[in-house]
Amino acid sequence: MNGLLILDKPQGMTSHDVVARARKLTGERSIGHLGTLDPMATGVLPLLLGKFTRLAQFFRQESKRYTGSIRFGFATDTYDAEGSPVGDVVEPAWTLDEIRAAALGFLGIIEQTPPSYSAKKIEGTPAYKLARAGAPVALRSVKIEVRRLEILSYQSPLAFFDIEVSSGGYIRSIAHDLGRKLCCGAHLASLRRVQAGEWTLAQAVTLDDLAAWASAGEIEEHLPHPRRMLPQMPAVTVDAMTAGRLRNGMPCNLPEFSQAPLVKIFTSQRELLAIGRRVAGTLIQPMVVLG
Repeated sequence: MNGLLILDKPQGMTSHDVVARARKLTGERSIGHLGTLDPMATGVLPLLLGKFTRLAQFFRQESKRYTGSIRFGFATDTYDAEGSPVGDVVEPAWTLDEIRAAALGFLGIIEQTPPSYSAKKIEGTPAYKLARAGAPVALRSVKIEVRRLEILSYQSPLAFFDIEVSSGGYIRSIAHDLGRKLCCGAHLASLRRVQAGEWTLAQAVTLDDLAAWASAGEIEEHLPHPRRMLPQMPAVTVDAMTAGRLRNGMPCNLPEFSQAPLVKIFTSQRELLAIGRRVAGTLIQPMVVLG
């Protein structure tokens, strides 16, 4: 089964748990998710199925949007509500306007240090495994872009927010750093991913939906149309001769795409054959061939 599945991840499950459940329901062993969600978090979790897992590289730079809440008054070791408190608990004395003013400092391109309890690897070992073992965790800061950060409301000690960040950004770190900036400690209290790339909660389905479709043998009928994926790339349907050249790794001429850097190449309305890269003029070289 090849395709893209947009799930609404429930709270309490890891992204790996969701992938395992999807494998069981679909019968497809090759499944990968496009961006981890912590067990506490819910919301949009795109999964690539079958041969489409080879397309993950083209989704990596897509931004993600979240809503949630930050609890002021104390930090935690995991930077979220599932961790243990760090330091004294204080009564936050900030107003909504003051929190909004502090949040402005996180807009744009910033340096961010990922949480010690994260999947970032240090010499091949996930940081959270080292942290749980009590080993020192030294993660390098990375540049991310915060494209939106709105503090929607504040009722002490909780502030509710709407944020959009580039791929690789940790909302937990932003909550922690905001609390440090305000000198009162803070951690992420709740998080819901409402959009990943072009996919939103409006297209997301639950695991119960997936189970019902599996029972009815209707999963593939409900998957998004392949031409809707990666909308920044134009799509073209090629004839059998051109398809044969592409399957053999040979370039082909597609005159109508003299400007597009990347092209989705189909053999029919739904059958995605390859992603091609324009190498010169109208000459397209296959980057990934799916069938």
